[in-house]
Amino acid sequence: MKVKRGSTTFLKGIICLIGIAVLTVCIVLLPEAARRDAIERPGDYSLYPLLVCAYGICMAFSVALYHVFKLLAYIEKNNAFSALSFQSLQVIKKCAFTVIFFILLAIVYLRVHAQFTGDDAAGPIALGLMGVLATSIIAAMVDALQKPLKNVPDIKSKDE
Repeated sequence: MKVKRGSTTFLKGIICLIGIAVLTVCIVLLPEAARRDAIERPGDYSLYPLLVCAYGICMAFSVALYHVFKLLAYIEKNNAFSALSFQSLQVIKKCAFTVIFFILLAIVYLRVHAQFTGDDAAGPIALGLMGVLATSIIAAMVDALQKPLKNVPDIKSKDE
């Protein structure tokens, strides 16, 4: 399977840009949101559980991006059907489930917080459920990509 180097290089560039965006969110935007919330409502720590979920999502997403980058490198080197690519796909799938876990944790927190404060959390909860759906689709796609790799002989011997 001969892959054009330009297409994988383009995808690697896109992954790097997404990684920079995630890093910006973690370093600039989330601390700024916490700072503004602390100034507006001193003594109210209701934002912190959501920050923990946001940082958990960012870390899992960053690990998944790194493994997608590694997977593209394997594809460039014509090692798409190797044990290393299978392991990268497994890590990406675990990261997808971790992101789903943190989104569901945030949804539960928003629902409980809305019960006590009387706020309407329908919008953020709907967005969270859309995130769960999108991440589930990615996890299903990764699982579908893993199925042909399970039949490769060198992966079978390491998997059993």
